[in-house]
Amino acid sequence: MADTKDTLVVLWTSGDREVALKMVFMYTLNAKLKGWWEKVIFIVWGPSAKLLAGDSELQEHIQKMDEAGIVLEACRKCADMYGVSGELERMNIDVRYMGEPLTAYLKEGRKTITC
Repeated sequence: MADTKDTLVVLWTSGDREVALKMVFMYTLNAKLKGWWEKVIFIVWGPSAKLLAGDSELQEHIQKMDEAGIVLEACRKCADMYGVSGELERMNIDVRYMGEPLTAYLKEGRKTITC
């Protein structure tokens, strides 16, 4: 199990496709593949849930993250509001209420990027 000091949490909230492709997805995948971080947790929250559910290219990137061993999570409240919980779950994303888990990540001292 990864030390919390060697765990990166990427909180993706932006509905901007360019941000996803040109920063969020590139850094997240490379952080795991190149060993920059031992454990990487990727959280889909807010408008990003709606964007991801409707974009097959972004879904392919999520599949690569899953195959690389990145932990995939999404906020159930947001996904339910957008009506996309089922689509996210089909991508092997753990869709759950994220307020408490995110708070725990922060209190444990895990490094967090918000995009």
